Amino acid sequence: MTQAASGPGYNRGLILGVVIAGAIVAFFNQTLLNVAIPHLMQDFQISTSTAQWVITIYMLVNGVLIPTTAFLMERFTTRQLFLTAMTLFSIGTLLCGVSPNFLSMLGGRMIQAAGAGIMMPLMTNVIFNMYPKEQRGSAMGFVGVAMVFAPAIGPTLSGWVVEHYPWRVLFFIILPIALIVLIAAAFLLKNVTETEKPKFDPWGVIFSTIGFGGILYGFSSAGGYGWGSYHVIVPILIGIISLVIFVRRQLSIEHAMLEFRIFRTPTYTIAVLISLLLNMTLFSGLILLPVFVQNILGLSPVQSGLLLLPGSILMGIMSPINGRLFDKYGARWLAIIGLSITIVTTFGLSRLSLGTTFWYLATIYTFRSFGLSMLMMPVMTAGLNSLPLRLNPHGTAMSNTLNAIGGAIGTALFVSIMTIRSENYISEIVRERQINPADQVQMGQATLQGMTMGTNDAFLVATCFAAAALILAFFLHDSPGPERQRARARGKVAQQQT
Repeated sequence: MTQAASGPGYNRGLILGVVIAGAIVAFFNQTLLNVAIPHLMQDFQISTSTAQWVITIYMLVNGVLIPTTAFLMERFTTRQLFLTAMTLFSIGTLLCGVSPNFLSMLGGRMIQAAGAGIMMPLMTNVIFNMYPKEQRGSAMGFVGVAMVFAPAIGPTLSGWVVEHYPWRVLFFIILPIALIVLIAAAFLLKNVTETEKPKFDPWGVIFSTIGFGGILYGFSSAGGYGWGSYHVIVPILIGIISLVIFVRRQLSIEHAMLEFRIFRTPTYTIAVLISLLLNMTLFSGLILLPVFVQNILGLSPVQSGLLLLPGSILMGIMSPINGRLFDKYGARWLAIIGLSITIVTTFGLSRLSLGTTFWYLATIYTFRSFGLSMLMMPVMTAGLNSLPLRLNPHGTAMSNTLNAIGGAIGTALFVSIMTIRSENYISEIVRERQINPADQVQMGQATLQGMTMGTNDAFLVATCFAAAALILAFFLHDSPGPERQRARARGKVAQQQT
């Protein structure tokens, strides 16, 4: 076993700053190409479904790689993993920027995703090893800035860039930042985790890759092909079968690649379920609102990004504050209050109409973001705090994998609900108003009305997910923060004295 550097031997603030900087670059890259897809289609002469693979492949590689990070974090040091991750990310970014064709760009995105997939679990594991339990909420609060703010600002920045410059500039903005982080890490980053030599499980990797990859691919394809397509059904079935084999294998071997016995800890299990529902609810806003704003209200991609920006900034500001509140009061009441706000505001997004204003959407989305800011990091930290430190790599890998699956399911589900319900509403409106299909003006109005109603239905389902998470939050129990511990100690002393 390799020992980590002793606490006094390293500066926690510097290490935290380096790993968060790397995470910000990686998370920022997730949504950078969302509004650049039309430009990729034009330059590479490809269809929309083909161009979407620059986003899908990134998510797939992330989802497939994350389950193996528990093994990687036990086997390799902090420096080895972080420097490898940032090197891969930088190489992939360069390849994307100079790619002469679409296939080479996909290769670059895969290499980028391989580096980014290591980043988040590693960052969480580093924090849990550097900080005692009563300080982890504050530290994880700063992680929330990277998780929330960076992906949200991506569409706003890329929308402005692609309106004025070639899309390749996006990658040449990221590349020097990634290289600076890589150089800083080479000088400042210390080893803060202990390493062992776990046995490599090749069959576990194979079944894990097929299982998680199949499920992610299947749900990611649902929006384009429909739920009845073999592109959706076959991968999901293969993924589920492989995943069952993977789980049974992990429960039967001595040193599991991904430890499923962590679900025997009730607090961790409840926290993961809440995070899964939250991730799906979060994606409803990130996916549906830009579509509604651009396709129905007729606003530009930049305006669409600006709509989400105030809420993202607020989440970034509130994340460290909520981390401190978590250390003081725990996650339960933060989750209950945050979910109550999320339910009300998400329901408010299910009351849209053709007359809905930009300012109504911006205001309600900002308040919704405020509610979500009280949930993401505190709930995740409460779940990981309930596990022994030796199982933290497995808990981190598991929660990140399930969040990736939740994002894929949420995206596919909400897009499908909006699409199917919109088509039904359009047909009903045309039939009730007896609109002539040749009348383009009336048909256009019916289409916009039907799409709005379909969007409302999708947000109503998202409200139900948030309500289910609220019910689970009442069963969330975490260890008390230091202030509560001291208050309890004072109470016991007072009782003894009386």
